[in-house]
Amino acid sequence: MRFRIRAITLDLDDTIWPFAPSLMRAEAALDAWLREHAPSAAERWPLHERERLRERARVMQAHIAHDVTALRLWMFEHMLREAGEDPSLADSAFEAFLAGRCDVEHYPDSVAALQRLAAKVPLAAVTNGNACLRRIGLDHLFEFRITPGDHGAAKPDPGIFHAACTRLQVAPAEVLHVGDDPEMDVIGAARAGLLSCWLNRSVGVREPLPWPHDDVAPDLEFSTLTALADWLDDSAGLGERR
Repeated sequence: MRFRIRAITLDLDDTIWPFAPSLMRAEAALDAWLREHAPSAAERWPLHERERLRERARVMQAHIAHDVTALRLWMFEHMLREAGEDPSLADSAFEAFLAGRCDVEHYPDSVAALQRLAAKVPLAAVTNGNACLRRIGLDHLFEFRITPGDHGAAKPDPGIFHAACTRLQVAPAEVLHVGDDPEMDVIGAARAGLLSCWLNRSVGVREPLPWPHDDVAPDLEFSTLTALADWLDDSAGLGERR
């Protein structure tokens, strides 16, 4: 299958690296920071209580629920205040959390494949998360990262995809979005008029996940970013860097 691809947008979590281990490191880093700097909050807010608070926060602070950074900052201020600690420490707590969040372990294929893709077309990150490409060391491969905090709405909202296309100065029909989530990435991109690639990393690791929809299908499906880079190499003349 051949397309005219002039740019690629990519999801980050569970596309370039597995999300769960980085979240565990973030929570562990937060625990360590709380024990040292806000011991009353550490005692009051163990992980299971923080998880319950996060679910409540999505309802209590619905106007920022799309922005995971803003929601985390609200949580940390709330936690500190409730525990009788200084709520102005929330920014420092978030920095500790974010350091763990950005301590990622890439999928084995990711970095080399991203280098190959970036040599062909401009890359941009479109993510609902808050991982920092600079801290992770991948910012040199991306033109920019756009998040719900930047845009005001999260995937699968079409606007966040359109905002990326505008910044890339490429029409949506010539942008390929790559991600692991059928709803957020593939259907979101397709409804925004972008080409879509489902990165189905379950293939070869466990029982492959079948595509869950009948009305919308990805334009491409691969199990690794290497396979996507191979496909782009084989599509001679398509997607060369401007």
